[in-house]
Amino acid sequence: MGDLTFITGAGGFIGSHLAEALVRSGRRVRALVRYNSMGSWGWLDTLPPDVKDSLEVVAGDVRDPNGMRVAMAGCNEVFHLAALIGIPYSYHAPDSYVDTNVKGTLNVLQAARDAGVQRVLVTSTSEVYGTARQVPITEEHPRQGQSPYSATKIGADHLALSFHLSFGTPVTVVRPFNTYGPRQSARAVIPTIITQLLGGASELRLGSVHPTRDLVFVEDTARAFIALAESASSVGEEVNIATQQEVSVADLAEQLMQITGRRARIVTADDRVRPDKSEVERLLGSAAKLQRLTGWEPSVTLNEGLQRTVEWFRDPANRSGYKWQLYNV
Repeated sequence: MGDLTFITGAGGFIGSHLAEALVRSGRRVRALVRYNSMGSWGWLDTLPPDVKDSLEVVAGDVRDPNGMRVAMAGCNEVFHLAALIGIPYSYHAPDSYVDTNVKGTLNVLQAARDAGVQRVLVTSTSEVYGTARQVPITEEHPRQGQSPYSATKIGADHLALSFHLSFGTPVTVVRPFNTYGPRQSARAVIPTIITQLLGGASELRLGSVHPTRDLVFVEDTARAFIALAESASSVGEEVNIATQQEVSVADLAEQLMQITGRRARIVTADDRVRPDKSEVERLLGSAAKLQRLTGWEPSVTLNEGLQRTVEWFRDPANRSGYKWQLYNV
């Protein structure tokens, strides 16, 4: 058994922040990015040189069982973040979500079991709860697959827990509520609002603006992952990452207009509105279990996190690839 940490989805939004935090924690990190012919490492390409040079980057795909066994060789700790995450796209391509989110997670679990790794953290999502039936949402809240995306994550979560119960695989299901911050794609609401405002839009085109979300700054999310990996009592558990506060999309838009100094009229665009029964109306999470297991508390307020996110997006180089005029699914 080696002492390597393996992270899937390392080139993505949360994955790149977690990879950076893992390196800074002193770990030796092998980072999986999805293979592409351009040799892009996603957001890892933008990390500070001291961090990027410390990573062992491998290209592959979680849908490939053999690739996962090879990539995980010599690792003792696994953070599995690779997934298809866009909810609107899951309406169009549910097969792809099953292949990546369910079968991909199975491949990671099988490889981890074969390698005898000491810790496996599987990334879930607050979307598995659907619209809150009671708040704050604890880990005992019923699961409601209100989109193909959330249904595949429910399946992946239960697969992970079944490996713990069936084979003793040391799994923790980590369930972030709505993480935001620098590097997030425009398919999420905060980058959508910011890039439209900074792009000079006179109309802010959004979907439904009444739903509420529990927003966690990405650095706090990364800290929670690491804290759970270092907590032996989290094995076999499902654990929320939440701030225990909620904000509506409308109030969020107003706050971002104040921070950016740009005004725009909010327009509900029909193509951005989810089907009625698929929309998650309210998410307000409980972090009591995470705090009990690790002592974690959020360290970045919503206002501070939004300001830091806007500052990142103000750099034209950072938002050069964002097509704010389009609906990014």
